[in-house]
Amino acid sequence: MRVLGIDPGLTRCGYAVIDGSPGRSPRAIAYAVIRTPPGAELGDRLLELSDAICVLLTVHQPEVLAVERVFSQHNVRTAMGTGQAAGIAILAAARAGVPVAMYTPSEVKAAVTGSGNADKAQVTAMVTRLLALAEPPRPADAADALALAICHSWRGAALQRRALASTGLRGALPAGAWGAGR
Repeated sequence: MRVLGIDPGLTRCGYAVIDGSPGRSPRAIAYAVIRTPPGAELGDRLLELSDAICVLLTVHQPEVLAVERVFSQHNVRTAMGTGQAAGIAILAAARAGVPVAMYTPSEVKAAVTGSGNADKAQVTAMVTRLLALAEPPRPADAADALALAICHSWRGAALQRRALASTGLRGALPAGAWGAGR
């Protein structure tokens, strides 16, 4: 499964594309940060972010977009920018016909490190190890986007299969969608 992970932010929006599935080591395809100038008009920044995410969706053809759910932040201004960036990513995915999965930071941390209270250094270290990267991904926004994508490739796919199985829709999926021997 190809997953585009988005760690939303207005000034720095981390993105990552991985191939992965439950029980298998994920493979990083691309990761970096989309930057918008803090002094630019809000509309211009949102448009720039939207255009960049649309390019990522077109170039990498992900099966799903995993984005961080804005849960809570102490700084209202930061929360607003994060929410706006998340909304842009969700809209771009909807326009491209790509399903969206949302995860809280603690869900991502728990999936990648085993602890929902892990700090950024622990998340970065585990992402580096899980993807067998030569060096830790920088900046932290790119590492967080990788963690989001890994979280979905492991948890989201399994949750989706479980939900479909419980509703009796398993037969509605194309052959091979459930994986070999599952």
